[in-house]
Amino acid sequence: MERLVERLEKAVERLETVCQRPGMCEDGSSKGVAQYVQGFDALLAGPVAEYVKISKEVGGDVQKHAEMVHAGLMSERALLVMASQHQQPAENAFSSLLKPISEQIQVVQNFREKNRGSKLFNHLSAVSESIPALGWVAMAPKPGPYVKEMTDAAMFYTNRILKEYKDVDKKHVDWVKAYLSIWTELQAYIKEYHTTGLTWSKTGPVATEGAKSPSAPPARVAPPTPGPPPPPAPAPTSSSTDDSASRSALFAQINRGEGITSGLRHVSDDMKTHKNPALKNQGGPVRSGPKPFTAPKPACNANNLSPKTSPKAPALLELEGKKWRVENQENASNLVISDTELKQVAYVFKCTNSTLQIKGKINSITLDNCKKLGLVFDDVVGIVEIINSRDVKVQVMGKVPTISINKTDGCHVYLSKNSLECEIVSAKSSEMNVLIPTEGGDFTEFPVPEQFKTVWNGQKLVTTVTEIAG
Repeated sequence: MERLVERLEKAVERLETVCQRPGMCEDGSSKGVAQYVQGFDALLAGPVAEYVKISKEVGGDVQKHAEMVHAGLMSERALLVMASQHQQPAENAFSSLLKPISEQIQVVQNFREKNRGSKLFNHLSAVSESIPALGWVAMAPKPGPYVKEMTDAAMFYTNRILKEYKDVDKKHVDWVKAYLSIWTELQAYIKEYHTTGLTWSKTGPVATEGAKSPSAPPARVAPPTPGPPPPPAPAPTSSSTDDSASRSALFAQINRGEGITSGLRHVSDDMKTHKNPALKNQGGPVRSGPKPFTAPKPACNANNLSPKTSPKAPALLELEGKKWRVENQENASNLVISDTELKQVAYVFKCTNSTLQIKGKINSITLDNCKKLGLVFDDVVGIVEIINSRDVKVQVMGKVPTISINKTDGCHVYLSKNSLECEIVSAKSSEMNVLIPTEGGDFTEFPVPEQFKTVWNGQKLVTTVTEIAG
């Protein structure tokens, strides 16, 4: 990693020296590098180099993740070099050329899923949620807005990083700025060189899969440190990344337009059942032409993983350092954590049709990817987070300052009299209800607003809750 940073820093100096005059940058051959490849090299030598450098200072999983991100960017550079020297290929050939980028996106996202217990999970999530932005090369006619959309997907996690480290460690704040600047600069780069889609050369041979070899990155640009081998086929990684993962796995097909029907064959009248009733009485299938186009399905998904790579995970309820891990519990109605300390946290992952009671006072609780789970706890001094879950019920017996609900459908929060000052923060969630205790011991249910109205008052946007009459 140290050599990677050193070589990136040297790349900056060489780019400044070599590229002082137009057309003087070279990619290791006698041909001049296209102007938009030079622009991408400036992106690598600037924001990307800064991000890699700070990731090295943070270390651990963030450093490893940065190496994978850099590998994806270098795969993208290879495609840009090839596009600058070749004419646009047919759709099926273009899909093959996009595979290295798509596979590297999956490598980045899979790393996050395999390290859910990481102390830097918010950093990994910010990268994982936004890395599909590399798929802009397959987007037309608006690749820039697509990158903006992917960048926005990272904001939830980058805001959490800023909140956690703002007054603790400035290095993490700088990391957020460096990482987001990559996508900000990429949007500016796309606006300048690829406004309506990837720009291909109007001369030269038509690009093919075999044309990838001359587009290898030049020696002066630091090669990526190899990440983990890519999976056999792109696959979504979790329900939290369904939209982005599916997009990265299929972005080669998204923009086919009228080309989708190019492989279909004309059906003559004698093949139509409404004009040839005899066909209805035949025992065999009527269709003789090709099947209608359907987008290719990923080889596996979050709920049906290949048995070769992910056998059913064992159920856990154990203390690992300062973290209580409760994972993969199914139909368990008597889960209890009683021997707790203030410095401990609880992480509840992929538990279904179960109930969990946490006694005593702990630092924080996180529910992730849970369904039909009931949680009862005494006191939390930090935050209770509910992420990517469905039909969960949470009851506070003591006090808790903050409850965060994100990407969750169906959540009932039962507050105690001592926790009525609790702040409840929600995003991308539905069917949320807060139940307030009454003097008689019962609860009164209040729905959390899901629909809002925003208007311009002449100076700023003003957002209010929309009241819908039943």
